Amino acid sequence: MRWKDYPQNIKVRLITSFFNRAVSSAVMPFMALFFAQEKDKVWAGTFLLFTVIVSFFVNLIGGYISDRFNRKKVLLLTSALSAIMFFVMTISLYPQDNIIWLFAFAYVMFVITSSLGRPAMHAIIIDSTTPENRKAVYAIEYWLVNLSMAIGAALGGLLFINYQMELFVLLTVTSTSLPIAYKIWLIDEHKERLEKKHQNVIIDLIQNYKIAFQDIPFVKTVIGMTFIMAAEFTLNSYIGVRLAESFKPIHIGGFELAGVRMLSILNIENMLLVVCFTFLVNNWTDRFSRPKVLLLGLVLYAIGYSVITSANVWYILILFSLIATLGELIYSPVMNTEQANMIPADKRGSYSAFSNISFSGADFLARGSIILGAYLMPMMMSVYIGITIMCGMFLAYTGLFVKRTIYSNTAINNSSS
Repeated sequence: MRWKDYPQNIKVRLITSFFNRAVSSAVMPFMALFFAQEKDKVWAGTFLLFTVIVSFFVNLIGGYISDRFNRKKVLLLTSALSAIMFFVMTISLYPQDNIIWLFAFAYVMFVITSSLGRPAMHAIIIDSTTPENRKAVYAIEYWLVNLSMAIGAALGGLLFINYQMELFVLLTVTSTSLPIAYKIWLIDEHKERLEKKHQNVIIDLIQNYKIAFQDIPFVKTVIGMTFIMAAEFTLNSYIGVRLAESFKPIHIGGFELAGVRMLSILNIENMLLVVCFTFLVNNWTDRFSRPKVLLLGLVLYAIGYSVITSANVWYILILFSLIATLGELIYSPVMNTEQANMIPADKRGSYSAFSNISFSGADFLARGSIILGAYLMPMMMSVYIGITIMCGMFLAYTGLFVKRTIYSNTAINNSSS
């Protein structure tokens, strides 16, 4: 699929999100460090945990809003408010002693506004694609996400400590351009609006998500994705902690390769492989059926992360990181495409918001693996990760490819009895 063949909304989404994510990735990963320096570790951890909880619930509200109202207007409002919040954060850094309470308030408001708008953007992607071209669209988005994050991580590593103000000014300028771009080029193709069925908005919202919860194949897919992504998230949680504690440093000339640097190499390897081989792998997998591609990718992914979880030899870590990333490159576009194809046209915002549970759940499982790793040997943690991915594989595969009519007929029989 050539660039000129992409729908206009997809071009807008890909270009704007690339630049915005590249700049934000230079800032957002360092928020824990920033708050810990300004306050303390306990305050920083508690505050950031609070923002994760806020983001989760606001995201659900955003999904409901994006199905009820004009998605372009939702994006214009939320992206403009996010830009204002970045401006406020920048202003709070200007005094010699940072106005931390103002920065924290603006950060929370940014989390709220961005979480409200995120489901609308996800829904617009689905609105603007067809089942035939979604795989290609998700493949290029996946590639651009990793490329922008790699650029952002490099910028942040070089500039965040000494050039915070300049980075936030750049982020403010970039985020201000988003609503302008949306206003000029974005087209709202959303015709099927969600009808309000209850006078009480809260009851209407709950009832809306009740329908998503009753969609058994979709719920199975979301839970399966939670288990699958938990393995990748452990790279920067349990695996990172274990490497920092037990990896034996290697000296290459005057360079010492210790556990933390080994973790950085694995992350860099992952990003480089994604950037270099996404389209090659995507073209190759187009020759085969999607169920087989999904299973192949997940098996490689499971083998890779199961070994990485307990390995302590540098070349084994690099080799099986390559295998895990190759598996991710194979399964990810298929998973995203098939999940998008499951979503009803009038509930795309709500279903997209509901699917984000997988990210929160995976993050929770990954953080829990640190506690579990304190009681289990690394080899047992490898078994745990392998079983977790296999459970996710079973749930995702059956949710995506077992005939939905089985579940539909069951639901009809239950409702009529």
